[in-house]
Amino acid sequence: MNKKKNLTFRQWMGQEHVAGVVFCMPFIIGFLLFMIVPMGISLYYSFCDYNILTPAVFTGAANYIKMFTDDEVFWQTIGVTFYFALVSVPLRLIFALLVAMLLLKTTKATGFYRAAYYLPSIIGGSVAVAVLWRRMWATDGVINTLLGSIGIKTSFAWLGNTKTAIWMLIILAVWQFGSSMLIFLSSLKQIPSSLYEASTVDGANKWSQFWKITLPLLTPTIFFNLVMQMINGFLAFTQCFIITKGKPLNSTLFYTVYMYQQSFEFYNTGYGAALAWVMLLIISLITLVLFATKKLWVYEGGL
Repeated sequence: MNKKKNLTFRQWMGQEHVAGVVFCMPFIIGFLLFMIVPMGISLYYSFCDYNILTPAVFTGAANYIKMFTDDEVFWQTIGVTFYFALVSVPLRLIFALLVAMLLLKTTKATGFYRAAYYLPSIIGGSVAVAVLWRRMWATDGVINTLLGSIGIKTSFAWLGNTKTAIWMLIILAVWQFGSSMLIFLSSLKQIPSSLYEASTVDGANKWSQFWKITLPLLTPTIFFNLVMQMINGFLAFTQCFIITKGKPLNSTLFYTVYMYQQSFEFYNTGYGAALAWVMLLIISLITLVLFATKKLWVYEGGL
């Protein structure tokens, strides 16, 4: 032990920590090069008049002042994004929990059903699915054709109406509940069956067991899914960009798509960087609020 204390720092590192440092270096280098450095550059550009083609000109807080005082589309995208996230995320979690409870009982076909319900989460964010979804809800698409086959002849433009277009994107988001479902399913299996047996002896029915046993013990999992899905909801991009491009009348214009348009279509890259930092602030505040209210409804007493 005394010999070890007398080693120089370089010798100590070489003997015991060189392997850890070597294995950590790829992550550290990648994190610095592809996360920290780009974020720093983006923060600087958010205070500049920059269009990619010409050198950046520092303008102070001009981008942020313009955003909050002279950009009606910015506020409209905030409203659309909040509406999409606050509606789609709870619906997705409700469907995920219902399906997880249905698949809790193991049968010969359980594995197939779990894979089938999880599949939309894998392919749901792809461009191909977005294109297919757009064709399904077109005036001559599958949905109107099916309605016509049951006697409801219509050529309604689901994606062209300001009241229904956003709901087509919400339905697509809710359809991708597979990842949350698997997490719920795993948590449901961790609840001891003895709790249900004891409650049955006391005369509790299935409904009472759900509200008094299942739901309280699932609140940590619900909280985790809520935080993760809420972040994903605010960062949704493909659905809007491929299916509607924010139309009609910006009623489906997500914040991320507007940020992309400003940065790469209108060449207001500095303004787009400012939009990105405001979105980071919004997501951070929402996450802080969720964690602040956690103690009010999340059961952490253990099983």
